[in-house]
Amino acid sequence: MSGLIGVLISIIIALVLIGVVWWAVQQLLPLIPLGEPFGTIVRVLMTVVLVLIVLWVLIVLLGVAGVRVPSPFSGILAGRAFAALSTGTPIDL
Repeated sequence: MSGLIGVLISIIIALVLIGVVWWAVQQLLPLIPLGEPFGTIVRVLMTVVLVLIVLWVLIVLLGVAGVRVPSPFSGILAGRAFAALSTGTPIDL
């Protein structure tokens, strides 16, 4: 039970920090003189990174709740790489 509370507290702190960084970048971005396509590209990249972070937080919360969610880091390739590292045998990709 204490592990769950620790995970929830760390996720809340991480989301608050990410929110503060997001707000600061949103406030400072208009001060940087970027051309029109570059400003849009930066805003889109920021949004994509934020969405990926939120999805990661959701996957962690579901994992703590006991729901098995497949992710790119827990796929077959990651399992094979871990098995190869633990046994010292090379893998074929």
